[in-house]
Amino acid sequence: MGNRSRKQGNMVGKNTLLIIVFSGLCVMGAACGFQPLYSRSGDSNSLEISAVKILNIENRSGQKLRNFLIERMSQGAPNKNKPYSLQVKLTESKRNLNIRKDGSATRAILSISAKFVLVQNANGEKFHGSVWSESSYNALDSDFATLSAEKDARNRALRSISEEIRLRVAAALKPPTVFSKPVLSTNRP
Repeated sequence: MGNRSRKQGNMVGKNTLLIIVFSGLCVMGAACGFQPLYSRSGDSNSLEISAVKILNIENRSGQKLRNFLIERMSQGAPNKNKPYSLQVKLTESKRNLNIRKDGSATRAILSISAKFVLVQNANGEKFHGSVWSESSYNALDSDFATLSAEKDARNRALRSISEEIRLRVAAALKPPTVFSKPVLSTNRP
């Protein structure tokens, strides 16, 4: 019996030690200053990305992308008099898959690419980037169903592109920004 109680005492001591070590690691991790870019609520740099004016984008897909970007980046701030501007150019293409003997397709892939330029309005400095997304859909016998599926695929691709642009702009504006000049020391020993 004495051996058993000693083993239980050791287990309690080991468990207590593990809890203390784990708690200490959690506290140290919380104090390190790490702020994830992927967080949804309380974005770590919501002030930086809300300082970006999103310029008009050509055609209906561009208008949707602009609305998605405003929704994700503006945080309710008006889209004027901001220190940065975001210009986006979209290109779109479709590829048919699963071609039947009669030449009709049963599946299609919609590819959308976006080239963007983040401009610092004060001095005209630019940060360039490009993103793309592919989304597939069923091409059905009904034209309405096919158009509806294509519209849904386009929305999925545009949402994906808007999130990727938001992340890249947030990373570019995170201090030190891509527009920051490195400080060079002129003092020589």
